[in-house]
Amino acid sequence: MLALLLKKIGLKFSLNDPRWGRDSRSDESQNHMQNDKKPNDGPPDLDQLWRDFNQRLNRFFGGKSGGGSSNGDGFKPDAKGAGIGVGVIAVIAFFLWLVSGFFIVQEGQTGVVMTFGKYKSMTPAGFNWRWPSPIQSHEIVNVSQVRTIEVGYRSSVKNKQPKEALMLTDDENIIDIQFAVQYKLKSASDWIFNNRDKEELIRQVAETSIREIVGKNMMDFVLYEGREKVALDVAQMMQSIVDRYKSGAQITNVTMQGVQPPEQVQASFDDAVKAGQDLVRQKNEGQAYANDVIPRARGAVSRLMEEAEAYRARVEANALGDASRFNQIYAEYQKAPAVTRDRIYLDTMQHIFTSTTKLMIDVKNGNSLLYLPLDKLIGQTSLSGVPAANPNSALDTVTSPTIDSLLPSKNQQQQDSRSRESRDSRSQEIR
Repeated sequence: MLALLLKKIGLKFSLNDPRWGRDSRSDESQNHMQNDKKPNDGPPDLDQLWRDFNQRLNRFFGGKSGGGSSNGDGFKPDAKGAGIGVGVIAVIAFFLWLVSGFFIVQEGQTGVVMTFGKYKSMTPAGFNWRWPSPIQSHEIVNVSQVRTIEVGYRSSVKNKQPKEALMLTDDENIIDIQFAVQYKLKSASDWIFNNRDKEELIRQVAETSIREIVGKNMMDFVLYEGREKVALDVAQMMQSIVDRYKSGAQITNVTMQGVQPPEQVQASFDDAVKAGQDLVRQKNEGQAYANDVIPRARGAVSRLMEEAEAYRARVEANALGDASRFNQIYAEYQKAPAVTRDRIYLDTMQHIFTSTTKLMIDVKNGNSLLYLPLDKLIGQTSLSGVPAANPNSALDTVTSPTIDSLLPSKNQQQQDSRSRESRDSRSQEIR
């Protein structure tokens, strides 16, 4: 709009204009001067520029010009036209001032609008407007960015910061810890208005939290099995502290970069670690040996106990069986003592003679039948290593001249008869 207005009034703000800063009475005299002088032979005249500007404004808004004037420029100023020109300029300036209140917020960012430095509102991503300065101002905050704070080192683990890294454990040992904290913003207004030094706040909260957590644990726990738990506890404690401070930060992750004893005692600590590892190894070997020997001993004990239990059960079962058999025999003996006695006698004799090579000859009844256990004689001969002879020849050798010696004598027959009679008498007494 301003360019259109300037175009209508014919004003040119250009240093290349040949009439810039020259004293002109009319267009003809200006043309005459352009022909006589070079265009760039002096600096521009600001007073003449201002007068030329006022003259053209008055002509545009209906101002009148006379043939002469006290200042000699042939122009008589009009107050009404000058006032209108100033008003137009003021409207244009006001419009430009309002236009300066527009601003753009990118995706993932939030605009915080402040009225005279006090929080007013937050704007989403997109094209927004606020009252221009000095009434309102804005600040754009990236809430989606993941920010990182390093504690105990800067940029690299080798670039240590001993003042931040060294801390004391519960067993009064010094430990060197480097870790990184990642966080995002969950409230842009709290992040701007409640924090003076924002990154330093997060660093101090992280250092305070790690010192408290490490101070409650032993050195071996922090160095080895408890590193992940320490990081988790630090993140939780940091979040509780920043929430209590209303800092508008959200702790997303705590990463342990390095946990070790101080460099001055690193060699001694390595020796202690090796000794501890040897102790654990020897304990494991002893436990493995115990796990091998103890089950074997327990198995042997169990086997012996089972064998003893089996022997006891067998003896008891045999005893019970013998007792039961004796009771059954006794019951049958009561029914028929003589038959039972003879049967027991015959069974006993049969049991005895089945494992011997003796010959049984019935001489009492005058039976000349001779029974020879040839199978047992041949088996004993083969077991003794003597070659087995013909059964007929063995029979001849056994029965030929020595047959009479094998027959029982008369005295023995009498003794056998007397013993049999005594047994019969005892059995009658029992009945």
